Amino acid sequence: MATYNERDNLQPLIADVHKYIPHADVLVVDDNSPDGTGKLADELAAADPRIRVLHRPGKLGLGTATLAAMQYAMDHDYDYLQNLDADFSHPPRYLPAILAGMDTRDVMIGSRYCKGGGSENWPFVRLAISRTVNLLVRFLFRMPVSDASGAYRCYRVANLRRTRLDRVISRGYSFQQEVLFRVHQTGAKLGEVPIIFENRRYGKSKVNSKEAVRSIFTILYLGGRNFFGLDKG
Repeated sequence: MATYNERDNLQPLIADVHKYIPHADVLVVDDNSPDGTGKLADELAAADPRIRVLHRPGKLGLGTATLAAMQYAMDHDYDYLQNLDADFSHPPRYLPAILAGMDTRDVMIGSRYCKGGGSENWPFVRLAISRTVNLLVRFLFRMPVSDASGAYRCYRVANLRRTRLDRVISRGYSFQQEVLFRVHQTGAKLGEVPIIFENRRYGKSKVNSKEAVRSIFTILYLGGRNFFGLDKG
């Protein structure tokens, strides 16, 4: 889980993860949070060997934090990398179903848009934009998933080793679509399980309208290259 000013969420979220997946190691990738999230993570790690902490010098973005976690998983020979947001918008109660799907898939997505999924108290405009972007991604990238923009995912680490992560150019919101595309280029089998995306429990949302616009242009650029056969992986 990537963190930036998530001190109030961190401890209860890790406890909830271990409630459903007791054997899981939890990696906290903290971007030098001013609220002391990184310090709390160190304290939790000192008391529980299942918790690991990766400190970064500043707010470098969710995309690079996820890439750092992927590299950590590969370097330490894990079988799976499960990503989830650090604000409880990805409820840990869905973890067993996501992991069960990994028996036959290389990536499992906690999906808001497959049958049974949804979002809690989302504004209509935000929901409409999200659904439109996902329709666009399915058309341009030819990926058989309904939710390509959600970060609630489990990756098979062996498959990440075959993925051209060095070609990922996105660092903001388009990162989720691009990294899934890069994994899909390897022939990875993608699957989805329904989730209800919830509002964060504590703290402030980090949604940035400028980054949202930039990410849409990135998706159009990458999707156009794929659609016209210019990106072969």
